[in-house]
Amino acid sequence: MQFPEIAAEISRMVEIDQEMRIKSFTDDSVWDDSVDARHTARMKQIVAEIGWPTAGKVGEKASSEAWLLVQHADRDRDFQQHCLTLMKNESEDEVRPRDRAMLEDRVLAGTGRPQLYGTQFQQKEGKHVPLEIEDPERVNERRAAVGLGTLEEGIALMYDKYGTPT
Repeated sequence: MQFPEIAAEISRMVEIDQEMRIKSFTDDSVWDDSVDARHTARMKQIVAEIGWPTAGKVGEKASSEAWLLVQHADRDRDFQQHCLTLMKNESEDEVRPRDRAMLEDRVLAGTGRPQLYGTQFQQKEGKHVPLEIEDPERVNERRAAVGLGTLEEGIALMYDKYGTPT
């Protein structure tokens, strides 16, 4: 690992990110937009300094955690797209294909286009519903190619993780 200090910093940011998100499921008052803003700003600095934080640079765990922080940078779609491009230029040993796929869906859905892998959801009429999917008949083939379970398994995971939407 080339950048252990950056790896540790990314992990600390994810702890803060996840703590806020988990607590916000039961208490809306804990949501703090400045968390994502701060983390996006820092991730921009990190990416400018070392490029995409690959497994070789920060370890597999922190590389995937970097993806999560960028996934939550919804207020900066250009940065998300930039990171997606960087991730796509790396090998599967350096960047998990599933992380690339989920960020690609996030960018597509966030810009009003159909997603490819069905990883982005909306809550509608008490259900977790995938946002529009391009060529939905082949979505499970695409998901399998990047190491995601079936769309049906993805939907079940949403209920397991987040419960039934209110």
